[in-house]
Amino acid sequence: MDLLRITMQRSGIPVTVSEKSGVLELWLIQPDYEAHAMQVLNDFKTNPPPPETMQVRRQTGTLSSLWRMLAQQAGLFTFIVALTVLSVYVMQWFIAPEPTLRALLFTPGGAGPIDWGQPWRLFSPMLLHFSAMHLIFNLFWWWYLGGRIELQFGTYILVAVTFFTAVVSNYAQWAFSGPLFGGLSGVVYGLFGFAIVVAWRKPWSPLALPPALIVFMVGWLLLGFADVLFVNMANEAHLAGLLSGLLFGAIVRTLRLGRKASW
Repeated sequence: MDLLRITMQRSGIPVTVSEKSGVLELWLIQPDYEAHAMQVLNDFKTNPPPPETMQVRRQTGTLSSLWRMLAQQAGLFTFIVALTVLSVYVMQWFIAPEPTLRALLFTPGGAGPIDWGQPWRLFSPMLLHFSAMHLIFNLFWWWYLGGRIELQFGTYILVAVTFFTAVVSNYAQWAFSGPLFGGLSGVVYGLFGFAIVVAWRKPWSPLALPPALIVFMVGWLLLGFADVLFVNMANEAHLAGLLSGLLFGAIVRTLRLGRKASW
């Protein structure tokens, strides 16, 4: 399976591997590549590459292979948001901490009512992170979920679900706990909810999530509300993000089913 996956990725075909009942399955992320994938698969069956050859290639081109693999797992908007978050983290912690926080917190100066003359503040807190672990955790899930959504549904859908869940989760956190918060986690929970709905009863979907992942995400949310963790969590943002993602996913799934029915 690993040889086939590497062969597909080296051919520019975005694929992912999942486990079902102890069996590894290779899934095509974008349907547009189906014809190309079938050709590569037939060639692989007819003349499979020697494992040692693939190993040598992997060792000699690790960086380029890593870059190609990352490029196949995400689209342009996923890259842009990840790079922006990293840049803001550098500004926030090493270059201009106070001006960065003042510019991106939900309300100017960290207090007071919403300034509707600065609409970017409705979503800008998603760019702020308050520890390296916070940053790594959120970027990992952003890449894992956002990349798959962008490849499967397109950039416009990812942009829409990102900003919708960001605004809803940020507003909820501000309304219940005040303006001193930040992070992508509200959006991540929104993407999580979106994926659950659109992949419901579709195990072949690239957005079908392993049961263990679903249990982890829901458990993490509940632990936050139970206040048994040693970190401050934006619980209201997580819950609002999840609910808004579920809603957005239901809308998208309904519209797509209606479009198919009209044919």
